Amino acid sequence: MSTISESELLAQVPTQLYINGQWVDAEGGKTVAVHDPATGAVLKNIADASPADGMKALDAAVAAQDAWAATPPRVRSDILRKAFDRVQELKNEFALLMTLEMGKPLAEAIGEVNYGSEFLRWFSEEAVRITGRYGTNPEGTGRTIVTHMPVGPSYLITPWNFPLAMATRKIAPALAAGCTVVVKPATLTPLTTLYFVKILEEVGVPAGVVNVFTTSTTAAVSDPIVTDKRLRKLSFTGSTGVGQSLMKLATENMLRTSMELGGNAPFLVFEDADLDKAVDGVMIAKFRNIGQACTAANRVIVHEAVAEQFAKKVTERVKAMKIGRGTEEGVSIGPLIDEKAVAKANELVQDAVAKGATVLTGGKAIDCAGTFYEPTVLTGVKPGADIMTEEIFGPVLSITTFSTEEEGIKIANDTEYGLIGYVYTEDFQRGQRLIEKLQTGMMGLNAGVISNASAPFGGVKMSGLGREGGFEGINEYLSVKYTMTPNPFA
Repeated sequence: MSTISESELLAQVPTQLYINGQWVDAEGGKTVAVHDPATGAVLKNIADASPADGMKALDAAVAAQDAWAATPPRVRSDILRKAFDRVQELKNEFALLMTLEMGKPLAEAIGEVNYGSEFLRWFSEEAVRITGRYGTNPEGTGRTIVTHMPVGPSYLITPWNFPLAMATRKIAPALAAGCTVVVKPATLTPLTTLYFVKILEEVGVPAGVVNVFTTSTTAAVSDPIVTDKRLRKLSFTGSTGVGQSLMKLATENMLRTSMELGGNAPFLVFEDADLDKAVDGVMIAKFRNIGQACTAANRVIVHEAVAEQFAKKVTERVKAMKIGRGTEEGVSIGPLIDEKAVAKANELVQDAVAKGATVLTGGKAIDCAGTFYEPTVLTGVKPGADIMTEEIFGPVLSITTFSTEEEGIKIANDTEYGLIGYVYTEDFQRGQRLIEKLQTGMMGLNAGVISNASAPFGGVKMSGLGREGGFEGINEYLSVKYTMTPNPFA
């Protein structure tokens, strides 16, 4: 763990906007407070950008675009690799900072640093592998040249729940492709991104290539950027409703868009599943990040033959979870991000109980200075309960049952979302069937965690479009250009 104190670390985190290679105050000197959700204390006051500040950030990205696109891929690659190495050197500092501003347990924060930094390494390697093709057209009258060009200035909007990984997952492929960026981290957890940008400055990212602002008036600052004709790419991670609004704005200038939106992940446990493995999987898939993840298991759908035994095993594990501030030894459940999150979790639990569910453990908010909610297990959740259709984003595990494979699949697919699904079965052929039948962009087959920098992350239906990570990730920041040349031998 880090040897640096909380106060020493916070003193190193920038509080200003980063525009055109300079740390600057917001217009009028406005600031907004960042709180520790475990205590309610103010961690730091940071610059609160105005629409004018946002446009300055875009101006800088536009001005730097041509030079950055012309920068040799190896230079872009080396910068990203240096950033990876530096983040790894500061692993404990980044982890502590995330725990302070977001609340996740320190061990999980260390895991996020490892995961998030991998995008820097992965895309440092992809930067030098942007390719095209050359060939003779079928008629033999000419030659086809296909090249991939940087899309151009990109606006990246990140969520609060994974402050480092969501920043690196967007910034790394954009820079690797030759795109300049404007980044807007969530106001609830901006400190990690600001600290990361300080690292990018340190390893040699040129002025104007990366610009970052924080703001408490997101729509007022973002809308003019999204509708500016100079912007060519929008990447957003957040709620489906906000994503839809941004996509409507993006149509004005036909922006390339990547949208990683809401989820309602099913976790299917079949009668032949290894229950111990399934319990291990659901504990990670549900309670990782205190349940505040779009990939969290939202609906645990268990075959009726093993539902009672599964619920008993899960409840024993959940009762043993330690609740507290993420910096404390052995804590696995930290605070939710704010009071709204606590209220929502409680409303969903009470609604499910009113409609026939049973609380096996937990089921209420904890009366303290922070925003804590007890890790909860519900069983007998019925169709029609709001928890079956709404994303929980909290430490609440809800169990419903099914009797046949077809019924289980129907329940799993009965949602407007399609980000990820989890399936536990020892039947190989059933697993193969579920790959094709589950309406999701990702699937964990006997696995509770699947995110990896080398794999394409994204969903279908109302969970969004586009992919982040993998070979596919850099393509989101590249446009295809086709050139026809005459037959050189004619």
